[in-house]
Amino acid sequence: MTDARPLGADEATFIAAARSGDTAQFALVTERHRRALQVHCYRLLANYEDAQDLTQETFLRAWHKRESFQGHAALRTWLYRIATNACLDFLEKRNDRTPVPSGLPDPGSEVLYLQPYPDRMLPEDPQESVVARETIELAFIVAVQHLPPRQRAVLILRDVLGWPASKAADALELTVASVTSALQRARRTMREQLPGRRLDWRSPATHELSDDERGVVKSYIDAHERNDLDGLMSLLRDDLRFAMLPDPGTVIIGAEDAVDGWVSGGLFQRGHDDWRGTTTTVNRMPAAVLYLRAPGDPEYRLFAIALLHIADGKIAELTGFDATGKPWLDLPPTL
Repeated sequence: MTDARPLGADEATFIAAARSGDTAQFALVTERHRRALQVHCYRLLANYEDAQDLTQETFLRAWHKRESFQGHAALRTWLYRIATNACLDFLEKRNDRTPVPSGLPDPGSEVLYLQPYPDRMLPEDPQESVVARETIELAFIVAVQHLPPRQRAVLILRDVLGWPASKAADALELTVASVTSALQRARRTMREQLPGRRLDWRSPATHELSDDERGVVKSYIDAHERNDLDGLMSLLRDDLRFAMLPDPGTVIIGAEDAVDGWVSGGLFQRGHDDWRGTTTTVNRMPAAVLYLRAPGDPEYRLFAIALLHIADGKIAELTGFDATGKPWLDLPPTL
């Protein structure tokens, strides 16, 4: 696998570190790629903790294979290749990393292993950030999980990273024809999973929240803090899709059914009526971080993170994550 490029500073430093066995220099030159590789692994795995583990596995494999790197490809390309194959090896060994039926009359499914991705860990590289929002949003991450692992890898290498077919084929040890065929099948599935959404992820997409998005997430938190059920209901689209992860069987379609479920679960009743919230962004999406104070407790404790997909000023999708004791986002455990 070669790139039409001269040997760069990263590549020269890496080769020198590999030849001398200088682990400190090796770590220094590879560490600058951690964020990009971690996002790559997350797109393949949909799980933040797994992505962290597989990024570390990538660095271990890179160290063991260091003498094979000759600088014919960019160091970044070589590391992406290792990361992709490390993720594929991981998926081959796991039988719990595929979507499961939602149990609803429609053909929908749940990705029970889905975890949120903290924006603070997204790459700082401007080239990476221009596509980060649409390829890190939950809808994209979930849709990718409906692809077989190798199709998943082909789609991300070709359509997200923009690799040519020959480069992707070399990385995956496939023929160019196989890569082309896999990409066509993957694109068809993505169109089915993301109806009406833009599928050209390599063109720039804004990653700043709109005023509408900021206003809706603030109103969502305000409704909790005021115990305002009508106000909460007014923020939801009638065809709301709600899921609470990692619990199975929690997908609900329809605002009324979702609210009825929340109320029957105790929302705004004693024990679930003393809320505080903060706004944040997760997966480049607006999110509400909810803290709950139990009767007699002097502190509000981290309870849930609600990621909101907002369309036309209303919440179209609400994905909740149980945040009790979770360190993903460096959120304070209490308020």
